[in-house]
Amino acid sequence: MSKEWKEVAIENIGEVIGGGTPSSKIEEYWGGNISWITPKDLSGYNFKRISKGSRSITDLGLLKSSARLLPKNTVLITSRAPIGYVAIADKEVSTNQGFKSVILKSNYDTNFIYYLIKKNVPALEAVSSGSTFKEISGNSLKKLKFKIPPLAEQKAIAKILGDLDAKIELNRKMNETLENMAQALFQSWFVDFDPVIDNALAKGNPIPEPLQAKAEIRKKIRSEVGILPESQKNIQKNTELAEVFPSTFVFNDTLGKWIPEGWEVKTINDVTTLIIDHRGKTPKKLGGDWVENGHPAISAKNIKKGNLIRPDMIRYVDEEMYEKWMKDEVEKGDIIITSEAPMGEMFLISDKTKYCLSQRLYCIRANETDSTSSFLYYWLQSDIAKGDLEGRCTGTTVTGIKQSELRKVSVMSPDILILQEFEDKLSPFLERKNLLQKQTETLIQQREVLLPQLISGKVKVPQSLVQQMKEE
Repeated sequence: MSKEWKEVAIENIGEVIGGGTPSSKIEEYWGGNISWITPKDLSGYNFKRISKGSRSITDLGLLKSSARLLPKNTVLITSRAPIGYVAIADKEVSTNQGFKSVILKSNYDTNFIYYLIKKNVPALEAVSSGSTFKEISGNSLKKLKFKIPPLAEQKAIAKILGDLDAKIELNRKMNETLENMAQALFQSWFVDFDPVIDNALAKGNPIPEPLQAKAEIRKKIRSEVGILPESQKNIQKNTELAEVFPSTFVFNDTLGKWIPEGWEVKTINDVTTLIIDHRGKTPKKLGGDWVENGHPAISAKNIKKGNLIRPDMIRYVDEEMYEKWMKDEVEKGDIIITSEAPMGEMFLISDKTKYCLSQRLYCIRANETDSTSSFLYYWLQSDIAKGDLEGRCTGTTVTGIKQSELRKVSVMSPDILILQEFEDKLSPFLERKNLLQKQTETLIQQREVLLPQLISGKVKVPQSLVQQMKEE
């Protein structure tokens, strides 16, 4: 570490600000133009900038609470439940009282301080206090001291780490686009029933009243040359596939809606060959312990919005423990679903990684004669399936679904030829998503190795880059 690195207290690099919450009973305080960030908004959050939370407040709500309007580039730090989630405000925002935020002075780089805090979460936890839950006070945060280099070197370090984060974010956005494309195809075929409506219109068959609005849209699409969706062009070219889609609807009492004639409604028990359930297992219960490297053990906290998150929270077991734990191994195409806290988050296994299933997870394997993994994965995310899953949950403080109830969840069962075609069309999306996910994991590992070395000064940045930062 260079002698130019100086030990500085947080109170000397910027102003520490707490948050606040307007009264939930006064409607006029909520739904305004001021983004209001809570620790939950940063849960599973990978990239460093945030511009909005799940809720917003009005100017009056801001005035009538202890919340402050924080300027762009304020460093947001969760100070309780949990401590140490960090983000940078990408515009003016406010926070609840779960934050201690730092408005930096001009001679400190926002991105560098962001990475500095991320690397030093244990230091924050060490000065926290509390019995029910730990919290770091404003005064405790202010007194924390860290070694900080001159501004140009701060910027150089932040650029190296930031370039990695930018690649991670680009991959995330590309994966989001691929996921939206897959969701759109599922919606068209199995929720809006576009191919069935097209067949019904072509044959002059009646359209049920709840589907009339969609039928009118399809009429317009069919009459305007060149705007037929690509998925429908493919069906038109594939006569055999088009004929497999029905041309009439029947009302299904189980789902409480009109579905294509001939399509059945089964249960998860009917359309799966295996449900792996190791929700209560731990290494110690099996006579062992966690190890530094080996087979990754994922839990509910690692599954969010179809992705594996929080790689820093993934633990490992050795081969002996894996064989004891996973009598049935996870396979490519299996669906991981969280059973509680929260229930219903899902992840589709798209490679041959030998995952060990830890707390609050089920693994579901589709029976390929009645369903397919991709269809079942997207069906379980549909509004109908989510409502069914939630309706079968039990519990007071924490709600969850038992395996016996999970097996009863309804699953629509179209013709297997249609499902196989759906699987074929989704394969390129899922393969690309998996490749991007693996690239992202590698980038995250690189960042996690470099972060402590650069922030501590153990690895020096090139002087040419420092000079570039001085000139900008």
